[in-house]
Amino acid sequence: MNPIVPVILSGGSGTRLWPLSRESYPKQFLPLVGERSMLQATWLRVAALAAQPPIVVANEEHRFVAAEQLQQLDVRPQAMLLEPIGRNTAPAIAVAALEATRSGGDALLLVLPSDHVIADEAKFRETVQLAAPAADAGKLVTFGIVPTGPETGYGYIKAVAGDSVRAVERFVEKPDLATASEYVASGQYYWNSGMFLFKASRYLQELERLNPAMLAGSRRAWEQAKRDSDFTRLDRDLFSAVASDSIDYAVMEKTQDAVVVPLDAGWNDVGSWTALRDVSPRDADGNAHKGDVIAIDCRNTYVYGGRLVALVGLDDVVVVETDDAILVGKADRMQEVKDVVARLKAGKRSEAAWHRKVYRPWGAYDSIDHGERFQVKRITVKPGGTLSLQMHHHRAEHWIVVSGTAEVTRGDEVILLAENQSTYIPLGVTHRLRNPGKLPLELIEVQSGSYLGEDDIVRFEDTYGRS
Repeated sequence: MNPIVPVILSGGSGTRLWPLSRESYPKQFLPLVGERSMLQATWLRVAALAAQPPIVVANEEHRFVAAEQLQQLDVRPQAMLLEPIGRNTAPAIAVAALEATRSGGDALLLVLPSDHVIADEAKFRETVQLAAPAADAGKLVTFGIVPTGPETGYGYIKAVAGDSVRAVERFVEKPDLATASEYVASGQYYWNSGMFLFKASRYLQELERLNPAMLAGSRRAWEQAKRDSDFTRLDRDLFSAVASDSIDYAVMEKTQDAVVVPLDAGWNDVGSWTALRDVSPRDADGNAHKGDVIAIDCRNTYVYGGRLVALVGLDDVVVVETDDAILVGKADRMQEVKDVVARLKAGKRSEAAWHRKVYRPWGAYDSIDHGERFQVKRITVKPGGTLSLQMHHHRAEHWIVVSGTAEVTRGDEVILLAENQSTYIPLGVTHRLRNPGKLPLELIEVQSGSYLGEDDIVRFEDTYGRS
């Protein structure tokens, strides 16, 4: 049998879990359930099945955080394919399949979104192994979730009666409640999980037969990709020209070789705060709280916070608290969070995409205060981390070292600063910050000037390829 290689799809934005999940740092990178991020949990769930390291498909903007989180598990993907723009799952899986067959192999690709929760991981692995012979024989396997109720937020798969591997009769769009109830009562329908298993060559064959233009465009973007030791950057213009479509529409609903394997392992796609409440540990009153929470006479509430959150006399309410935003709403209306994000985007507000704390490949910065003509940031630089050689047209900067050692390039001079030492970067002067030590560098940056936006950066050199 051909070996199993996980393909982890990590390109989503997770807007329904705002304000914790945002475009710049979406839910797959957050420890929503347990201590590991959802991306890390996805790999750990299937590591025992994998004959080789995973192939990861990620948004180009998330490349460093995705690589770092896997590195924390001592995992180096065999390829990290970077999408310059999201084109949905069918093209993403196509470039992964092309990569998997690059050296002549034909692995079984276990396609997994990076933001799902599975409670019974042993049962999941057992089900994958059960499906592997069918995939090795040329079938395109999808995993159908045994429904626990008439859910209207999922698509459904109707299966032909049979054993553990069943032919697909049809795929069904998200139904209304009455139709969903009929589906569940019949015992013939499963939730569409978005997880798949098939030979790389079979997916490419079916995509070429059913949507040759999509495969041709994906192949051109992959062939013209820029490769280095860490990333494969798909060609922006070529990949942008590929039609955006899901694997369900492009292949699975049209192929004659689709089969479904029932999966009953506590699956949840964590598509809303209510869904996250349902997979979290709950007290005797149905409350699920993470953080410093005091609840008096409350039932079925969900709280995710950092600072103290106090609730009195609330039922079926969700509260999410972050450094720069608070969400409060009824549990049964949490799908409408996406409308909040849409309004933020319409108003061009940064909270739609960015947290107050922004992660960079060298570390992070937290905008702790701002006002007219000034901004204060707390900057953390990893050991060995280096900011770009840059300058600003509209602002000057004061740097005060809180802990660690800073190597500062300022014009033509290079100086070392230790704890409690500081320096001044005048407007228009070329500068760079580096941590030469073995401990994190923390400093306070005070910016002053007529414009303090992040786009007032002119980069001359950059270790991370951003100049």
